Amino acid sequence: MRTIRSLLILALVTAIAACSSSRKGGYYENDGPPDKNVDLSSIPDAVPYPEPLSKTGNKPYDVFGKHYVPMTSAQGFHQKGVASWYGKQFHGRRTSSGETYDMYAMTAAHTVLPLPSYVRVTNVANGRTVVVKVNDRGPFKSSRVMDLSYAAASRLDIVRNGTALVEIVSIGENTPQQRTAAEPPVQQTTGQLLYIQLGAFSNPDSAQRLRQQLLDEGYQDVAVTELKRDSLRLHRVRLGPLESPQQGDVLLGMLRDAGHTQAKLIEE
Repeated sequence: MRTIRSLLILALVTAIAACSSSRKGGYYENDGPPDKNVDLSSIPDAVPYPEPLSKTGNKPYDVFGKHYVPMTSAQGFHQKGVASWYGKQFHGRRTSSGETYDMYAMTAAHTVLPLPSYVRVTNVANGRTVVVKVNDRGPFKSSRVMDLSYAAASRLDIVRNGTALVEIVSIGENTPQQRTAAEPPVQQTTGQLLYIQLGAFSNPDSAQRLRQQLLDEGYQDVAVTELKRDSLRLHRVRLGPLESPQQGDVLLGMLRDAGHTQAKLIEE
């Protein structure tokens, strides 16, 4: 009940701001990009992996008299429409899925896609693409189909104009039965090789820049590998293979303390 109430309040505040505020470029005066310039080139695309549906944000709800029924699967989802973005006004706030909104992460809001799910978003006008994790609800303007994070909107060159025609295609398939909410992506090896993945980029130059940064910081065995999934091509930055899960835990802690907060253990 608290989640739906928060969602309604957030939608109402957003609508009031949209109706009463003068627009400055691609955003309303209550929102906008960060106050200082931030280099977004090294921020990786979201990386799909099986995880449970969130405990909040996946039940039917009503906003502005319209009833929404979230999907239980994103498989085969394809949509074309207008996307907008949201930024510093909501940075650090709780999303509908329970995660904290990070304007510098590759995420998005959608009215009915499962939380979480992963989609590839393409700016139809310029062909730029980004993979995002859908972890929030919205937008609630009938003319729009998705709200992108500031980082995702920047990647697609939407920030200045505020909106753009996009194509949304689901990638991967959520299989909640494979993992419980308390389980991390990888706990221990099962005969496969263990790595630490620090990012996955659609742009190979971004992947190489992150690899060089890690080498400059003194890390070894850092490589960029290509992953092809349907029409998606990602360039993954990984450290390894590692000798043991224990070594992975130590390195993971060091990397996160050094600011590589997207680092995670994977086995392959």
